[in-house]
Amino acid sequence: MDKKNVRKSKKKFQVFKTKPSTSLVEREEIKKLTAQYDQVDTETTGRFFRDFPLSQKTLKGLKENGYLKPTEIQKESLMLSLRGMDILGAAKTGSGKTLAFLIPILEKLYCSQWTRLDGVGALIITPTRELAYQIFETLKKVGQFHDFSAGLIIGGKDWLFERKRMDQVNIVICTPGRLLQHMDENYLFNCSNLQILVLDEADRCLDLGFEETMNNIIQNLPTERQTLLFSATQTRSVKDLARLSLKDPMYVSVHEHAKHSTPEGLRQSYLVVELEDKVSMLWSFLKNHKKHKILVFMASCKQVKFMFEAFCRLRPGVSLLALYGSLHQLRRMAIYESFCRKNHAVLFATDIAARGLDFPAVHWVIQLDCPEDAATYIHRAGRTARYEKGGESLLVLLPSEKEAMVKRLEAAKVPIGEIKISANKLQSPQRKLEAFLARDVELKATAQRAFVAYIKSVFLMKDKEVFKVNSLKTDAFSRSLGLAIPPRIRFLQRMEKKKAATGNIKEDNSDEDSETDAFNQRPIKVETDVKVENDDEYAVESTGFEKQSSSFQEPFKFGSVESDSEDDILVVKRRNHELENDEEGTEIKTEEDLSQKQKKKVLTKAAIAKRVLKKKIIANKKTVFDEEGNAIVNYARDKVSEAAREYENEDVPEGGINIEKAKLVLKEEDQFDRKLFRERVRAKHREQKKKLKEAKMNEKKKKEEKTDDTEEDEFSSSESEGPDLSWLPDPDKVFGKQNEDEESASEVENESAGESEGENSSSPEEDQSSLPHSKRKLSTNLASSQRKRHKKDFASEIATKGALSLQEEEELAMQLLRQ
Repeated sequence: MDKKNVRKSKKKFQVFKTKPSTSLVEREEIKKLTAQYDQVDTETTGRFFRDFPLSQKTLKGLKENGYLKPTEIQKESLMLSLRGMDILGAAKTGSGKTLAFLIPILEKLYCSQWTRLDGVGALIITPTRELAYQIFETLKKVGQFHDFSAGLIIGGKDWLFERKRMDQVNIVICTPGRLLQHMDENYLFNCSNLQILVLDEADRCLDLGFEETMNNIIQNLPTERQTLLFSATQTRSVKDLARLSLKDPMYVSVHEHAKHSTPEGLRQSYLVVELEDKVSMLWSFLKNHKKHKILVFMASCKQVKFMFEAFCRLRPGVSLLALYGSLHQLRRMAIYESFCRKNHAVLFATDIAARGLDFPAVHWVIQLDCPEDAATYIHRAGRTARYEKGGESLLVLLPSEKEAMVKRLEAAKVPIGEIKISANKLQSPQRKLEAFLARDVELKATAQRAFVAYIKSVFLMKDKEVFKVNSLKTDAFSRSLGLAIPPRIRFLQRMEKKKAATGNIKEDNSDEDSETDAFNQRPIKVETDVKVENDDEYAVESTGFEKQSSSFQEPFKFGSVESDSEDDILVVKRRNHELENDEEGTEIKTEEDLSQKQKKKVLTKAAIAKRVLKKKIIANKKTVFDEEGNAIVNYARDKVSEAAREYENEDVPEGGINIEKAKLVLKEEDQFDRKLFRERVRAKHREQKKKLKEAKMNEKKKKEEKTDDTEEDEFSSSESEGPDLSWLPDPDKVFGKQNEDEESASEVENESAGESEGENSSSPEEDQSSLPHSKRKLSTNLASSQRKRHKKDFASEIATKGALSLQEEEELAMQLLRQ
């Protein structure tokens, strides 16, 4: 045997050692890990993640992504969550709460040996899409060595794509709205085997904005589960916790007894600025901080959109981005990733970027509009100074917001101090904005919407001690945005009219008492720079607000009808006239008039509609009249018979339609329809007959014209009908008179006919060749003249008759063939 064959034979009989299956190794590891859960003491140990009883796959994922040491919230909550307890976790922003619930999820499913066939094992609910996307990216990094499948279920993405794969997902990271949609519409989605429920930013998920949605979601979840709640401002409401059906929850708050509720490396300050100086302050700040990463928070999406577009045209010398809710989801994700990558940029954002998002290396957080409460301020300011790093926060307040807001921040353990800036250093871009708005109509419309959106956001705030709509200088604010004329604030005007109609507004002349909110049902004043010099009871300014002047004697009554009337321009408004004659009578009349006017009701659209219905006016009815003034009946729409009209006017009974009456109505209407159809058919026949008559008349006229032409010029017609004979000589000059020619021609024809009968084989050419030369010439000339006369007579006969019979047509064809 060759050496090669020997080697092959040895390989065939080689014995391999059997390796233990991976499932056995994992089971042994799981037993060791679960046995250590109750033995580990986090106070003495736990400086590194390797000191905790975690699987090798999780430790490897943490190590490769640089997570070696746990933070305080991770150290305190990790072992409690591994033991299966419900947790309320509260910690400062940027303290690592995401890993505090991701690691227990991975370990729980790993110890349960969860597979794709088991369905959803963990559910993570977040209030914003950006936060859900950030958690999903962190999970992919930490759990890359596990075999679990994870799904990002948020709005703005392909629902059909998600629908087909929901039965294969083990960890679902979602927002409340999209999750409820899958629960309602996707039959593949099943949460019956759910092990862990996590609410990130739990206080926001459980507030009024998501209350109904969260209640519906919790009803579909199994009661036997582990629940983890994490937030920087944790909820302790008994009602909220009862909804989640928590079982003996452990409250973990590592910074509860801390001196401050914000990170220690965060420097915080506030600035008091007038409303019209906000844009100038922000523009000056950005011009002086071009090498920084800045996050600017505003109250509404429309404000963010306008400020972004306006500052892009002003060109401050730094990259600008905008993040708000009305953008498409893919665009929002691209902006989020772009701002994370940049070292120097400015991001204009609403509160969707205030919670949970980890923007690396943010230097400044500017809150251009006052936050709703202290919790919102803490979340906004927490976008900087993360993971024990430094950062600065600047809060911009109005003079009316300063006192109340500072008190609320101090009560929430927020160390904040006031700073002042000199007005000389402010650079105002107002002139440039006015020029931009004058050129671009769309930008002007965006500015108007931003103006109204800010006023509306202040009006809808709950804390009326901080937010006062009546103290806003709307005219100056609109000019600072580049608007020459302030837009009308219709929702405030509607509120005023509504209150005027109900008459529940209390009269109050003092400036201090009138500065109350709309919920207390009092008039809203607006301080403007426009001076009112009229002596009327009230004056309407350019903003559309109704303001009382100081020169009137009686207070303005919102419940009176005179305030809503527009036809009282020439009416004298003074009520205390002193007339010489009958003073008492005039006073009585004025009081009666006032009482009558006050009793008058406001004419609404509903009242007008009722009046129209009472008159029984048929809407959208079109009547066409003829020249005599009679109405033309449209049989396709209107009913003709009396029975049908009576049937339409009758009220419909409760049982439904009366079928017998309907049949009678249809029969009567069918008769009118048949008559109408017959008339239409007759009209068509008349038109056809008329067309035929016109066609015949036209043919007769043409024929008459042709006959006239033939009578006037027979020679021309004969030339046109027969061959051209103008080259022949005149036979009268050559052969004499016509009668002699006819007699001789007849004799010659008879002779030639007799000869032809006697000699059948001979041709006419041979017969003519046998004649002398003079006779042959005479016969040819006579034959041609005879054919010419016969043809002329035949043509005249055709012209007189107008048509030929079959025999005549055959004769004409034979003559043409002989020629």
